[in-house]
Amino acid sequence: MIETIEYRPIGLVHSPFKTPEGTPIQPPAAAGIRAEVEIMPEFVEALKDLEGFSHIILLYHFHRAGAFKPVVKPFLDDSAHGLFATRAPARPNPIGLSVVRLVSVDKNRLIIEDADIVDNSPVLDIKPYAPVFDVREESVKTGWLETGAGWNEKTRDDGRFAR
Repeated sequence: MIETIEYRPIGLVHSPFKTPEGTPIQPPAAAGIRAEVEIMPEFVEALKDLEGFSHIILLYHFHRAGAFKPVVKPFLDDSAHGLFATRAPARPNPIGLSVVRLVSVDKNRLIIEDADIVDNSPVLDIKPYAPVFDVREESVKTGWLETGAGWNEKTRDDGRFAR
């Protein structure tokens, strides 16, 4: 078994959200909120052709998340669920994923919208969002979310998973 996997950040997110509390829950709740992704100089060449995409997938480290909890009460429900059936940040490997709108690329800076990411989150990877790969047309089941989860565009982090 692999004991340790190490990653190094490729950049940092600069967003208006200085703490987890008050940060929008998921990108649709952050509609129109701009942020900047500052890419480290050694990775700038890897941004070539990214501006041709309207959306990108950001993978980042939940640097302000608290300890791993196997069962959590997520932001969108009053019942407890297994962590892997939620998107709560209290994960064994606190990796976040957000699909955001790419507004522009300027040298080592990406301007994004629909940013639901806490300021200074280390970016681990960037992938282009491609509906042909990322959208499932077949019937999709969404587990406990189908029972009327309490998400709406005003849903915000209440700090329950922060350290």
